[in-house]
Amino acid sequence: MTISRLLIWLAPLAFLGLFFFYPFARILALGLDFTSLRAGFFAETLRVLGFTFFQAALSTLLTLLIGLPLAYVFARYDFPGKAFFRILTAVPFMLPTVVVAAGFNALLGPRGWVNILLTDASAPPVAFVGTLWAILAAHVFYNTTIVIRLVGNAWATMDTRLTDAARSLGASPLQTLWRVTLPLLRPSILASSLLVFLFDFTSYGVILLLGGPKFVTLEVQIYIQALHMLNLPAASLLSVIQLLCTLVFSTLYSRYVTRAIAPLKPRAAWANLRSPKQWLEKVYVATMLTVLMAFFALPLLALPVRSVARLEAERTQPVVNAPGLTSAYYTELFVNRRGSLFHVPPAQAAANSLTYAVLTVLFSLLMGFPAATALARPGKFEKWLDPFLMLPLGASAVTLGLGYIITFNRPLPLLGDICSLLGENCTRNTLLTSPLLIPIAHTTIALPFVIRNLQTALSTIPQRYREAAAVLGASRWQAWRAVDWPIISRATVSAGAFAFTVSLGEFGAASLLARPEYPTLPTAIFRFLSQPGALNYGQAMAMATLLMLFAGLGIFLIEKLRLPGTGEF
Repeated sequence: MTISRLLIWLAPLAFLGLFFFYPFARILALGLDFTSLRAGFFAETLRVLGFTFFQAALSTLLTLLIGLPLAYVFARYDFPGKAFFRILTAVPFMLPTVVVAAGFNALLGPRGWVNILLTDASAPPVAFVGTLWAILAAHVFYNTTIVIRLVGNAWATMDTRLTDAARSLGASPLQTLWRVTLPLLRPSILASSLLVFLFDFTSYGVILLLGGPKFVTLEVQIYIQALHMLNLPAASLLSVIQLLCTLVFSTLYSRYVTRAIAPLKPRAAWANLRSPKQWLEKVYVATMLTVLMAFFALPLLALPVRSVARLEAERTQPVVNAPGLTSAYYTELFVNRRGSLFHVPPAQAAANSLTYAVLTVLFSLLMGFPAATALARPGKFEKWLDPFLMLPLGASAVTLGLGYIITFNRPLPLLGDICSLLGENCTRNTLLTSPLLIPIAHTTIALPFVIRNLQTALSTIPQRYREAAAVLGASRWQAWRAVDWPIISRATVSAGAFAFTVSLGEFGAASLLARPEYPTLPTAIFRFLSQPGALNYGQAMAMATLLMLFAGLGIFLIEKLRLPGTGEF
């Protein structure tokens, strides 16, 4: 490897080494210390692990039950508004956890629309939040698009002559589905199932916000042991167990995703599309689209409407206001009503999140560009290194936050030497106390996505374009500005929008790392949802609506600027 190529890798490898591999190594070392574990820890861990597997498996099964019929609709039928419905299924996957939790809360929570209507009708309320059904519904809401995209793409390009031949030989539609279609789709179904299971297995915000204290998964148990019990060795051991499980699932997914293509010679997707003509087909398509609208659109619509609706009196107010539309929940975001010296207005939390997101975009692009440039023309070293760069994809954000607590609660050796030379005491000025740690954690999470996005765009630039520019006398900077940038500008904005959206809604690491004086918008929403009172609930709805709008803007840019051929996941 040449010196210049080694210098390209210096910044991204140093960043991942210090802020990903080193914290996880510290977790591994601390997790192997069993001396401080209390009696009954392993029995409790087995119970938590069992529930984690149970809820992930059940969520995956329900996701397939809804996702497979929808995948068939998008793969085989052409109908008005298809692009809109397809985007509608993709939006939940990119939304922050707290937004989804707030949306279901606004629809089916104790103060939600459904229970308010039931109360007005003198009917018993629906117990949704705090139940297993709330967890399952949120997981299906999040991950159905994975099944639609992965299985739907394979279904859309499958050669229909295979099923036509089976029907001509006397097979019934059910026999054709069971003996021809499903075997051909098996790799895609397995790949999507493993990916959905992986996301459900590492779910954190959904369990914490919608499940309540009765339901504890490995992620939530890590959070409890680290912050509530202050038992870092136990939290580290749980993190090691989770890492091993996610590594197995990630390996299986990587194995099957390469096979998740239509066998034989695939057809163009448009060749298999047709409009529903028979009345049974029309009823089927209409029914599935109605389910899609009810399940995916209602929680998203209930949230902003609830944020401007006063439906109950606030006990702390001397005057009981009549129910109706109000902007009070948004104006209260800027008010310190109790006059507390330690109060951080929600508007400041929003400003913090936006600042962290901008820094995450900057850090991600600074680290992602060198790595993507090298991977666009990979050598042996890059091919060996590529899987390690993608490891943060399978890592838990809560585990990453725990690793930072363990690693950066004291000055690094190099930092200590610098402070000694300057004659200053750095024992209190650790990285853990710095607000920069949150954008660093968000950069670690977003970096694999940024690298992949930029790598795809850079690999499409023909080398002869750069050679032609050099022959015409252009310097490297001029060639990059005239040749590379026009081609990769869309991918750069898309990658930056993805990093911005990930940072804006990230909750797992921020719940452990965000200091009280520097809260993020998701942590502020969680705090207000946990407090009683109509005013706190209304402010949570208002903040979640703002977060949804910011995330929606990022999703729009990503979809608008997505390059052809970059894939779905």
